[in-house]
Amino acid sequence: MKYFFLFTLGLLLGLTPQVSGQIGQLSPLQKKILDSLATQDVPSGAPGIATAIIHQGALIYQRCAGYANLTDSTLITPQTRFNIASNGKQFTALAILILADKKKLHLTDDIRKYFPALYPDIQQKITLENLLTHTSGIRDVYDLWSLQGITWWEKTFDNTTVITLLQNQRDLNFEPGSQYLYSNTNYILLAAVIEKVTGKSFAAFTRTMFQALHMPNTSFVDDYTAISGSIAKPYFNFNTWTTYAWIWNVCGDGNLFSTLADQWQWEQLLQGKGKTTIKRTILARSQQLANSTLAKNYGFGLEFDTYKGFNYRFHEGATGAWKAITLRFPHEHLAIITLVNTGKAAPAFQTRQMVDLVLGLPGDTTYFPTEPTEAGPYVSEADILGFYRGGNNFTFQFVDKEGMLFLKRLGRNDIKLTREGDNIFHQWNDPAFKQEFRKNAQGEMDVVAYYTTHAPYTLTRKNIDWTHFNYQSLEGVYVNAETQVTATIQFIAEKSYRVKINQQEETQGVLLSPTELLVNNYLLTFPANSSPVEEFRLSADRIQQVRFVRIK
Repeated sequence: MKYFFLFTLGLLLGLTPQVSGQIGQLSPLQKKILDSLATQDVPSGAPGIATAIIHQGALIYQRCAGYANLTDSTLITPQTRFNIASNGKQFTALAILILADKKKLHLTDDIRKYFPALYPDIQQKITLENLLTHTSGIRDVYDLWSLQGITWWEKTFDNTTVITLLQNQRDLNFEPGSQYLYSNTNYILLAAVIEKVTGKSFAAFTRTMFQALHMPNTSFVDDYTAISGSIAKPYFNFNTWTTYAWIWNVCGDGNLFSTLADQWQWEQLLQGKGKTTIKRTILARSQQLANSTLAKNYGFGLEFDTYKGFNYRFHEGATGAWKAITLRFPHEHLAIITLVNTGKAAPAFQTRQMVDLVLGLPGDTTYFPTEPTEAGPYVSEADILGFYRGGNNFTFQFVDKEGMLFLKRLGRNDIKLTREGDNIFHQWNDPAFKQEFRKNAQGEMDVVAYYTTHAPYTLTRKNIDWTHFNYQSLEGVYVNAETQVTATIQFIAEKSYRVKINQQEETQGVLLSPTELLVNNYLLTFPANSSPVEEFRLSADRIQQVRFVRIK
């Protein structure tokens, strides 16, 4: 990127601090580099960014750039309000901890204590701690709406709409407490519990909380018509900057509007500075993992991990063109916040670039290989063809088109590949994207994908016996009773099917195995040795094992 030279220069000159005691001493050159990093996705006349670095409670760097509103040329300032999306989950969790401290609720409470009509067939407890740590097994309502063919952001749904949808659900993704799977529904339900306990709307109760935190311009939105203040309107760029109306009233999982100034105040409190009437012990608890033995990397609206050897807490949020990220390094008493209103920006990437500069860390490319270390045995193009599968049902398909090898991926254009070695290929117009083919210990073909911006990942082409498989056995019309969604499956040829889910556009499904049909991002799993098939389970991202039963 164009600012890489400046960034590297700062490192080579030894101007980047190496220990936490020096972090606050940013030089003019460091600030200049930070300015370049912060504004790299903010061209002239465009929406933009608000970002800040807080160390030991002090604001050591701040930059606002770009427009909050292109129509009236309002510029972004520290007082501009952004929708910080899922970064709002930490404040929903804080509200729960405040009520738990007052004995108004307990983290071991079952959600059915407050909403008895939910999940009548589930015998295990679904605790508030399960919700806080995403170990409840409750399906994500956004994915359920997508399954129904609903474009959620075109609707004016609220938390009552969510409860109504959940009352028709009978199954979970998994047994509560047995797995971790992020689900926005968890935090919407927590907001609903707060309303039950306090007798106030969630927005009203948390408004009082934000006042106690001295965050006057921060509030959850349960009525989009009442959003006030200077708002950073969201913008995408499709040859020209385009905004859209925000008419969403669901909150708790997100839909929190805040300013850079208020977020700085919050980080100041977490670093032991500033004033608040909320107990410091509660603030400290909100920055820890819960007691769950399963959720090792998710606490009270925060993720926990390491970044280049440094322990940190973080969360990222995105809703349309609004994106936000907070990175906290507790040992270094350091936090970095970034808020944007542009679909062109990648705050998760650029904010970590800022971390690299402040903490004196090398660039990403030294942390993972970007190409194979050595060539392997020769692999012909014919031996490569077929479907390869990785984690989360991510797939590559390699096909022959008039004697040339192409890679097909869901949601992307087919790309032509060029051989550069006995078992190594690359994208014809981007040689950095490399594919290495090798047989694994089971005699199956693996492909390892390399690129400069991510660690290598592996996909495998399974050896499957298709003998005696009845391809027509999957044909039929199926329905899910929880959502009233229908799925029609029709065999085309080979391992291809024509699939129509509800009123969505008809699409092609590909059989990965005798029991697995991949349809866009949905994986349909069928019982083995059943002809005709009477049911299947649908899984995708944050909804798992949704049961469809044949009706004809």
